[in-house]
Amino acid sequence: MVMQASFESIQPNGVLDGTQAIQFRNNVSDLVNKGTKVILVNLKDVTFMDSSGLAAIVIALKTVRSVGGRLCICSINDQVRLLFELTSMTRVFEIFPDQDEFVKTL
Repeated sequence: MVMQASFESIQPNGVLDGTQAIQFRNNVSDLVNKGTKVILVNLKDVTFMDSSGLAAIVIALKTVRSVGGRLCICSINDQVRLLFELTSMTRVFEIFPDQDEFVKTL
């Protein structure tokens, strides 16, 4: 019998900046506190991300890893991809083209 790992998805939208970053971090903390071990951050509806948005995702990664979990990212646009590449975050995060590709790895 094949067990598929369950995961929770967080899907911020619009501009992921300092304002949204606080809510994003709270959402991740809530999921971790409920025992979620695998979180997918789907960025398909994020039009722009600044350094505080990136910092929120890094903090979220540390939070999830602190409980032995996995945080992955999917569906990033060109602006977000450039930010990840410039900050070498492409080496830190598992980034998938879309949610379907992520699900195949579970």
